[in-house]
This record gives sequence, C-alpha cells and structure tokens, in this order.
Amino acid sequence: MKYRIEHRPSFSFLEVELQPGEAVQAEAGAMVYMSPTVRVETKARGGLLGALKRSVLGGESFFINVFRAEDGPGVVGFAPGYPGDIEALEINGTIYAQSGAFLAGSEDIQIDIKFGGAKTFLGRESLFLLELSGRGIVFLASYGAIRPVHLKGERFVVDTGHMVAFTEGLDFTVKSIGGLKSVLFSGEGLVMEFRGTGTVYIQTRSLDGFLSWLLPHLPKS
Repeated sequence: MKYRIEHRPSFSFLEVELQPGEAVQAEAGAMVYMSPTVRVETKARGGLLGALKRSVLGGESFFINVFRAEDGPGVVGFAPGYPGDIEALEINGTIYAQSGAFLAGSEDIQIDIKFGGAKTFLGRESLFLLELSGRGIVFLASYGAIRPVHLKGERFVVDTGHMVAFTEGLDFTVKSIGGLKSVLFSGEGLVMEFRGTGTVYIQTRSLDGFLSWLLPHLPKS
C-alpha cells in the first residue's frame, strides 16, 4: 500500500494507492474521494460490543469503512474533520493514541480501548486510550502539527491537551505541576509525565486552548 500526505501541517490530506485486493480501513466520514474501482464495506469492527465500546468510551465512530480495490488499482482520499496534521506510523506491536486520533490504517490493524487507570481521572482528556495493535500502517490526525519526541530513559512532560500518541515501552502519570491554584487558574495545571524508552507524538495546538479563545468572542443571545 502506497500513500502520500499533502498540505502538511495545517490542512493535511491523505491519499492511499491500492493494488487489486488491497484494502484500507478508515473512520466513518473520513473519505473525500475514491476511484470507481474501489468498493466500500461498512463494518462494526470487533462485533457489536467492540464497536459500542469504541464509540462510547473511545470517541470513535461506531462503524469502520473498509475500502478495497476490486476491479483494478485505485486511490482513496481521506481528511480529518478539523484543520491539522496527519502522521503515518508503521507499527509492529501496539501504540496508544488519544480519543479521535485514528483516521485510517491497514486492514489488519486492530482497534481497541484501553482504560488509562485511575491516574487519568484528573486529565482533561478521556479516561480511555485507543489501543492500536498489529502490523501495518496507522494514520493519526491531530489539531495542529504533529511532532515526535524520542525518549531514551529520560522523563518528559506534556500538557494533557497536546498528547496525540505514544509507543510501547513508555509509562505515564497525570499530575498537577503547580498545585490546586495552577489547576484552576493558570491553564497549565495538568500534565502527563512520560518515562521510559519510546516515542511520544505531540500536537502543537490544543482544542481546549482554541475553544478558550473562541467562546468569549461568540455573540451572546
């Protein structure tokens, strides 16, 4: 499966080239265009309960669309529903991502939900992470540009609203960096502290930050 990502990092767009028999799975509503040689199958991956868990707990769509080239080679174009970046990750194992980050991926990639543990109750993000496992390519979308940070045993602190994904080998805790006053008033109160060896993918913009700027400017009825 070949692909290209254009218009990075603000208005990223993904085009996937499929040979006959090849397929790519994607979030419902992510398709922009496709060749007439491509057929679409809509599935509740993981069965009814698995799809319901992803939708309710993980913020993903209930259905997954599988695009397969059947009558010859073809292309499919995908885009997220908000401005930002798309990152392609080749995995052979497991990565963890924030809710809503999955855009598309190889057909064999499994999507499940992992409980972040009691330590995530303080976080602004979901208590549940997407667990993406298997062998193939995963395309993740973000609000803002995506920047990888490679860790080799050291600690690294990321604002909870800026974390996109992280690889196996990393553990984290959610904590306050300045006590209750910072949590309530500074806008910088809660962070994820990673430790171990692996890669953290961060986004350069935060939806929380954008909404905090936007809401005061909206007309009031």
